[in-house]
Amino acid sequence: MKQAPPRLAPSSLAADGMPASPGGVALYGATVEYGVHCLLMLVRPLEKPVSSRELAELQGVSPTIVAKIFPKLEKAGLVISTDGISGGYRLARDPADISMLDVIDAIEGDRRLFDCKEVRQSCALFGGTPPAWVSGGVCGVHAVMLRAEKSMRAEMARTSILDLAEGMYRKAPAEFGPNIGRWFQDRAMGRESSRIAAVRTSTRRRRADD
Repeated sequence: MKQAPPRLAPSSLAADGMPASPGGVALYGATVEYGVHCLLMLVRPLEKPVSSRELAELQGVSPTIVAKIFPKLEKAGLVISTDGISGGYRLARDPADISMLDVIDAIEGDRRLFDCKEVRQSCALFGGTPPAWVSGGVCGVHAVMLRAEKSMRAEMARTSILDLAEGMYRKAPAEFGPNIGRWFQDRAMGRESSRIAAVRTSTRRRRADD
């Protein structure tokens, strides 16, 4: 009789139901995931810029975190911003020219995959003086990690935001894109209504004070 695969405890599952990494620690933080998903919403041209809060609300993620991400993306030249009640963000480049590596380096900095501590030189048998055969050249463990990092960064460099967006829209129903546009448009109209209401309130107060 064929046995069912063992069930993972809830604590061993990530938010998407996949097995979590050991210890729940990832190389890149949630900020990368938030940033990429928000940029995907900007790939299709929108009538007006959108705020980081609106992008966060659409994705169902923390507005506070997204508000910290976008200045980094702007500093890296990936988005541009405009101020004011109707301000917000747009892509600064064609999405085909924004790679995953651009986004990750903008958010996380030039984070290395592995920080070699040269443990190979600390063997007790060496008495504090490691021989040349063990200390020469690049540590074998470090060499593997360097090759892995090179491959990883190459893959991220050749994958653009446009590639990811096209993959998303291929799977989505036809109305998904227009619905995103309408969602942002409704929020823009709400911001404009709030601005008009604030101006009217301020005008009434000035008149009352005269």
